[in-house]
Amino acid sequence: MLTVLREEDRDDKPAARWSPIYFGLRDAIVSHRLAPGTKLPEDELASIYSVSRTVIRAALQALAHDRLARLEPNRGAFVAQPSKIEAREVFEARALIEPKVAALAAKVAVPSDIVQLRQHLEKEHEALHDGRDSDAIMLSARFHVGIAEIAAHSVFTNFVRDLVSHSSLIIALYWKRRDATCEKHAHHALVDAIEAGDSANAAALMNSHLVDLLSGLDLTDKVEKSDSLADLLRLDT
Repeated sequence: MLTVLREEDRDDKPAARWSPIYFGLRDAIVSHRLAPGTKLPEDELASIYSVSRTVIRAALQALAHDRLARLEPNRGAFVAQPSKIEAREVFEARALIEPKVAALAAKVAVPSDIVQLRQHLEKEHEALHDGRDSDAIMLSARFHVGIAEIAAHSVFTNFVRDLVSHSSLIIALYWKRRDATCEKHAHHALVDAIEAGDSANAAALMNSHLVDLLSGLDLTDKVEKSDSLADLLRLDT
């Protein structure tokens, strides 16, 4: 799963030094100010944020852990750039597995599971309403993993965790509609079907939802360049 670092999680001193850089870069990536493939030089970022390269390196490692950046030996860090072929393959795999997982969840869900899912949806909608798109994407990912955990099938759950992590990155980089994070009615309908124990409807809704997610992505080939990271990050050097 993608790591969701929130303000309340910044309780250790080392993380407190790099987390603002992590958030700044993460939000610039998700908002498309930093295009896929953009180089992230440590020295330039250190100058922009007025911190040491060690702090920048920690932030870049956190981005790489969340698959928002890639670290290449002797070349440095770059904004991650999954191919459109990879994106389609990830969603094809999700469409094979997650409808079955939703059907299983509908068979075994108990009232407390439904309460937790609905509470999670509230957090997701708050993030969207507040314009915290990167948080909304990651909360949406957690929702899908939550359904897999309710299904209580360990192998499927591990598959879903990995696939959702990949697709969350793809959504963050390539969404062309803001609702590509996950439409409100789609998740509510899924919870309703699971609560009703309607396995067939839960599976159908999940499949339709994943098709909608894929259609909300811009997977055309683009090349975007800028000479100034400072301008892209909207910071004063």
